[in-house]
Amino acid sequence: MNDVLAAVIVVAVTALAIAAMLLVRRRAPQGSYFEDGDRAAGVFGVLATGFAVLAGFVVFLAFESFDTSRSGAEAEARIVAEQFETVQFLPAPAAGRLSGELVCYARNVVHKEWPQMSSGTLGSGLNPWGEALFRSLRATEPRSATEQAAFAKYLDQRSAREDARADRTHGAEGVIPTPLWIVLFLSAGALFVFMLFFADRAERAFVQATMMGGVALVVSSLLLLLWFLDNPYYGGVGTLKPVAMERTLTLLHEEATLVGGVEPPCDAAGSPTS
Repeated sequence: MNDVLAAVIVVAVTALAIAAMLLVRRRAPQGSYFEDGDRAAGVFGVLATGFAVLAGFVVFLAFESFDTSRSGAEAEARIVAEQFETVQFLPAPAAGRLSGELVCYARNVVHKEWPQMSSGTLGSGLNPWGEALFRSLRATEPRSATEQAAFAKYLDQRSAREDARADRTHGAEGVIPTPLWIVLFLSAGALFVFMLFFADRAERAFVQATMMGGVALVVSSLLLLLWFLDNPYYGGVGTLKPVAMERTLTLLHEEATLVGGVEPPCDAAGSPTS
């Protein structure tokens, strides 16, 4: 959801809420529909507090997932760069092949996986270049002490990279279950309906509109915030971008010149060339 659409939704919901309040106000009795305003305010406080507590809990849950996805993306990019350096200590044929496949892995994350996460079509499969890296690693036979140490280090880094990728892709699935969304919208609807009973034709229209508009603005903005945190890859300001992996790609290209060049078996978008 882009920022313009989010702003339109907030404005539209607020405008509809104000219009409903002013419409109900025309036939409302003086002093609102409640005979006991203090008791009504107490009930509204219970409803508002319940919604605030529930929303606060969900915001914490969604933000934790958002932060995990961000941290996973950064960790994955950092580990790919470390793996590129590690494979330089492996036997010559394997070192060149693994170096190229790591570059392809990074390109695939930026140009293939990220758009798939944005559209919700990534799925739960492995990165194709992750599989290629595993096959190349199996064909590697380290002999010297340095090669064996690099081989063992690469295995540890591979496990850490897959864990980081799992954290990154977890955010694309969303963590707020459907029943919780239903409860949130029901609670928001209850607040809206309850507010209509505070309509008072003796009070100025501007005051009534401000009262209803303020509630609608806060509730609708909060629900959109929850949607944003639950969908961190869907575009707009603040959403997660492949910045860390793009930095890693730049670093890999610079390091490739130091090791005599690397020939990735893929195009610039990470698709296999053969």
